[in-house]
Amino acid sequence: MSARPSRRSVMLGALAAPALIRPARAQEVSATDVLGRKVTLPAPARRIVLGQGRQINALGLIHPDPVSILAGWGSDYRRQSPDTFARYRQRFPAIETLPFVGDGATAGGFSFEQALALAPDLMVLSRSLAGTRNGPGDLVERFEAAGIPVAVIDFFLDPLKDTLPSLTLLGRLTGREEQTQRLLTFYEGRMRGVAARIAGAPAPGVFIHAHAGGAECCMSPGRGTLDDFITAAGGRNIASGLLPGATGQISLEQLIVSDPQVYVATGGTHMAKQGGLVLGLGVDRATAEESFRRLLARPGIATLKAVSERRAYGLWHLFNDTPLHVVAIERLAKWLHPERFADIDPAATMAEAAAFSAIPLDGTLWIEA
Repeated sequence: MSARPSRRSVMLGALAAPALIRPARAQEVSATDVLGRKVTLPAPARRIVLGQGRQINALGLIHPDPVSILAGWGSDYRRQSPDTFARYRQRFPAIETLPFVGDGATAGGFSFEQALALAPDLMVLSRSLAGTRNGPGDLVERFEAAGIPVAVIDFFLDPLKDTLPSLTLLGRLTGREEQTQRLLTFYEGRMRGVAARIAGAPAPGVFIHAHAGGAECCMSPGRGTLDDFITAAGGRNIASGLLPGATGQISLEQLIVSDPQVYVATGGTHMAKQGGLVLGLGVDRATAEESFRRLLARPGIATLKAVSERRAYGLWHLFNDTPLHVVAIERLAKWLHPERFADIDPAATMAEAAAFSAIPLDGTLWIEA
């Protein structure tokens, strides 16, 4: 004969039954953006709109399928990062169907109406699009008035300050805190390692020739952006005293007179049609070397002492505006201070960073004379 259940067990079962059938409540998430604003969502974001498509560079380091949580994005990425976009398209074909919300490169190219129509659960803006008092518009206020939460992140204007809070915010608001923390540990550890090794070292003069090999010489960073990378790597940006803003043109004559100790050109697959420096994902070594030889042979550039003394280098331009700049900084530091980084292998650091990425990161990403 079976035992009858006790009255106490019957009561406990009755109390537990509603809990078994009650739907789980979504977990509220919150984080602070780079403007110091607290952003709170009722649940991790699943319909994100990226004001600038290039922000997928960071999202793809903390999420195995970043395309799956996007409702739309800026078209700038497809135009400016063709090699990276091709990798995303190959691995995540759905990226082709993502609606665009304008170019995203500038506030004038962004469409508030198109973004609003996608009904995102989170709108992600860069500092340049956010509409701060010193910025170009009022997009934060407009989206919030329409009931759309806005998070402001940035990896471009002040990358050494904004990278950690931007990654932390993305991790929390997408429910990817564990992988984000591993990435942050990697990032901070590498940055501390570079800082320790360059401490007390003299800072050589460095000229970065951005988008090298284009029609006009020479685009270069002023303050912020790549200028921060030079400083973090233990160098001195000779263009920062010549340019008032983040970027600008330095004439070939100014470059020759400045005669930098180190010349670093940046390039990408977007420079192939212009006959410029070609580096990037999927680029083979022979293609990169030939484009670099042509660049260094150009009139004026060929006369630089940095070129004749083999202190001329090439770096993938799209290390910019992504947390992967930690690898570029280590690579720069080894070029500027080879004796202090003799036992450091930036290629190994790149392989470690690639383990976080949703797409393969193989290709020729830097080159030496």
